Amino acid sequence: MNLLSWTIFTPLLGALGILFVPRDNKTLIRGIGLGAAAVSLLFSLALLANFSTTVEATGMQFVERWDWIPTFNVQYYLGVDGLSLPLVLLTTLLTLLSLIFSMNIEERAKEYWFWFLILDVGMLGVFCALDLILFYVFWEICLVPMYFLIGIWGGPKKEFAAIKFFLYTLFGSVFMLLGILALYFNTTPHTFDMVEMGRIATTNPAWLNENYQIMIFLGLYFAMAIKVPAFPFHTWLPLAHVEAPTAVSVILAGVLLKMGGYGILRICYPILPLGFKWFLPALIVIAFIGILYGALCAMAQTDMKKMVAYSSVNHMGYCLLGIAAVSSTGFTGAMLQMIAHGLITGALFLLVGVVYDRAHTRDISAFGGLGARVPIYTGLMMITAFASLGLPGLAGFWGEFMAFLGAFQRYPLWTILSVSGILVTAAFFLRMIQKVFLGPLNAKWSTLEEINGRELAAVLPLTALTVVLGVWPKLALDLMNPTINHMVNSLSTVFK
Repeated sequence: MNLLSWTIFTPLLGALGILFVPRDNKTLIRGIGLGAAAVSLLFSLALLANFSTTVEATGMQFVERWDWIPTFNVQYYLGVDGLSLPLVLLTTLLTLLSLIFSMNIEERAKEYWFWFLILDVGMLGVFCALDLILFYVFWEICLVPMYFLIGIWGGPKKEFAAIKFFLYTLFGSVFMLLGILALYFNTTPHTFDMVEMGRIATTNPAWLNENYQIMIFLGLYFAMAIKVPAFPFHTWLPLAHVEAPTAVSVILAGVLLKMGGYGILRICYPILPLGFKWFLPALIVIAFIGILYGALCAMAQTDMKKMVAYSSVNHMGYCLLGIAAVSSTGFTGAMLQMIAHGLITGALFLLVGVVYDRAHTRDISAFGGLGARVPIYTGLMMITAFASLGLPGLAGFWGEFMAFLGAFQRYPLWTILSVSGILVTAAFFLRMIQKVFLGPLNAKWSTLEEINGRELAAVLPLTALTVVLGVWPKLALDLMNPTINHMVNSLSTVFK
């Protein structure tokens, strides 16, 4: 059974099914959308259940491979390992929970659900594709649905936010395509097989001369950095987050940002080791700027959603810090941080959306004393905020800890400076908790309704996983470790 294809394309079947439903039959549209997302999640859980985590299991699993365009040796080539499977699971989970939260969407519901499912197909394909052209196709598929989801269902500046997101990402994709073509024409025989290119680079890291590797690396990194988003390519993110509907913000932060970090680890590091090594001094500086700058920008915000958006720049900086360490500890920290950030920030955006649906404002200073009025909502928000600031015992701690641990061995000074980002993060989250939930209740919100069942169904699984991974990170580490250790060991001579 082709589990990967079923996982990726079940949402596509759901999207096509929605096209045949009359637009006023919203119940059936939602049922088909939720059903497709739920079945895709079940298929991803089947992948997890059959995934081998032994030390020897360092290669791709569940491989599917057929010729697609034989003339140019383009293949339909899928597979997952310890790097990609956790992100596939994160994607299917967040998509289902986001769609549950979206059940209150009334305006043009048919188109909304259609585009959301198409977006799911693109994201899953990126994490499973092992052919560079297939990877590029799935990467680009994500662009169009996100453009419409922001541009139609977003806030007051939705058109500007959608166009800015589209142009940034498309601009980066042009450089990615040029890098992919350069790799293709420098392999013999010509191939887009990223696993084969990685094998060649492992046996001969200088398979392309250093200057050529640097040029190709920069083209690929440019596209990945925009997606991360790494400084200075981050400026599209806060606007897109603030204008996007709540569920779309969850996917944007929880999954799309991870595509950049994943691409660096999957393509740039194993295929272009000399280019990667050359860029390391700049990468650690970029990581530090992202950590501190993102935290300081978040500290300055009065809009809760914008604060969480800038915190994403800060948290993805920790991922880049771990990647710059070029060690098993650092890479594992980067991956753990990506998973934890997806869960935590996804929950934060959902919770901000809950209060915005009721109060129609996200201004931190407009509230006060909500803890007495909505205790369940307050408890969930506090757990999630504490996880985001890296409190031990919650998922956010382990990724940051391992990223710092790995980076300290290579860059002690930059790592010490980066710790300041944690202090600022704690400051702005604690300030938000104090102003919104503590103190006397603002009489204006004396009739504010508690979080409802639909919203709880979307938020509780993320909160539960945040606690579970905080207490028992071994669940994720066992999936990742064999793959990451093999990646690092295979190029250890280059990065001594």
